[in-house]
Amino acid sequence: MLSIVYSANFRGIEGYIVSVEVNIDYGLPYFSIVGLPDASIKESKDRIKAALTNSYFEFPLKRVTVNLSPADVKKEGTLLDLPIAVGILSCLGYIKSKKISDFLILGELSLDSSIKRVRGILPIILKAKEENFKNIILPEENSSEASIVEGVNIYPVRNLGEVVRFLNGEIKIEPAKVNIEEVLNKSESIDLDFKDIKGQESVKRAVIVAVAGGHNILMIGPPGAGKTMIAKRIPGILPSMTFEEAIETTKIYSIAGLLPKDTPIMTKRPFRSPHHTISYAALVGGGHIPKPGEISLAHNGVLFLDEIVEFRRDALEALRQPLEDGKITISRAGTTYTYPAQFMLVGAMNPCPCGYYGDPKRRCICSPYQIQKYRSKISGPLLDRIDIQIEVPAVSIEELIGEKEGESSEKIREKVESARRIQLDRFKGKKIYCNAQMKEKEIKKYCRVGEKEKNLLSLAIEKLGFSARAYSRILKISRTIADLEGSDFIKLEHIQEAIQYRSLDRQCLY
Repeated sequence: MLSIVYSANFRGIEGYIVSVEVNIDYGLPYFSIVGLPDASIKESKDRIKAALTNSYFEFPLKRVTVNLSPADVKKEGTLLDLPIAVGILSCLGYIKSKKISDFLILGELSLDSSIKRVRGILPIILKAKEENFKNIILPEENSSEASIVEGVNIYPVRNLGEVVRFLNGEIKIEPAKVNIEEVLNKSESIDLDFKDIKGQESVKRAVIVAVAGGHNILMIGPPGAGKTMIAKRIPGILPSMTFEEAIETTKIYSIAGLLPKDTPIMTKRPFRSPHHTISYAALVGGGHIPKPGEISLAHNGVLFLDEIVEFRRDALEALRQPLEDGKITISRAGTTYTYPAQFMLVGAMNPCPCGYYGDPKRRCICSPYQIQKYRSKISGPLLDRIDIQIEVPAVSIEELIGEKEGESSEKIREKVESARRIQLDRFKGKKIYCNAQMKEKEIKKYCRVGEKEKNLLSLAIEKLGFSARAYSRILKISRTIADLEGSDFIKLEHIQEAIQYRSLDRQCLY
């Protein structure tokens, strides 16, 4: 007896359809799963046997063969438990419906036959819709995440017996629904506010420019100057995600199994802050079957590296590809995985090993060689990809004890949102969401400057030795500054401000 049940799996952040073929034949009792299953799928045999027994179904004392097609693609995870069990029950006649092929079935089985939450649901549902599957049976805990995809019917189930009765037409299950607009418009309170930061007006201005255009930023200053304090307040001024950005981000968190149960879609931009002891694989992504790393989990959001020079050199150098291309490619024997990694890098570091180089009140005890060696931990090519490099001086006692409050995160966010709306209109239909993502073609089109501006740029390149990449980044930053001021054109003062944000390159312009 042969039965075919349709299910799905994922590779990277994309789903693909899996045909679960179950054949039960006479012979010595044997349960075999073929089609490149990983260890978790091979172990499903014991879960399925126990689940069938505890649901009062008889497991066949015959030869059971399960083929997962396409057979040449590695399958992973536990979401194929339920379709395999349904295929066995169909072969045995417990499921009499001829319409099993109309459903895509997913879910992990517990020993008591309850159906558990699985990861990777969103990319699978998107693929199912693309392949014209209209009806999907999956765990109740995954129903809200799956329901954000319109045009498919999501049937949430709790146990194996409920699935059998539903397929036999004995019970009805209402398709799950979620109000997308209500979820997207859900507001969250700001816990850490920019108004709590004393002084540092120039640094806050640089951060606003960075967030408004999605530019990478490096803050350099002594301990206690407020670098980490400023960075941790960036989530409060990040602009809202577009629906396309939210879907992309949710796919990554769904595959990583990090999507909160009560969150059907990621509406808040991620803010990832790994410790400097993090391994290369955890930062970049990896494993036997590669999983998304911190740089992919920060997609469409912020990756904050505090004490950036303390991170492993190979891990830092691995940031060069995603900072340039917005994606990371991980190679394994016979295959490659590509994960999106379009993030805003925020770094913080001391100016020297002791931390007090350039501090007017505390003496630096580091030699020039030690300072040079310390700073060289960030290579030139990586530094070139950081748009804004800003010095963070120590806060004076007058500013620290003063009563004056800075601008609130709410007001700053309004400015950022306004600038981002200009950018979204500018790049409509191009899959570019901010100025930092512009390529050479867009820079030539949208970053045109007059003769005075060209002369200043030429002088800066000659005196400071900017690379071609640094030159392009100055133009991008200038475009963002103009957007913050609502200007259609890049002016001389915009170029001047942008040049000041290359502090590690800047020596003397006059």
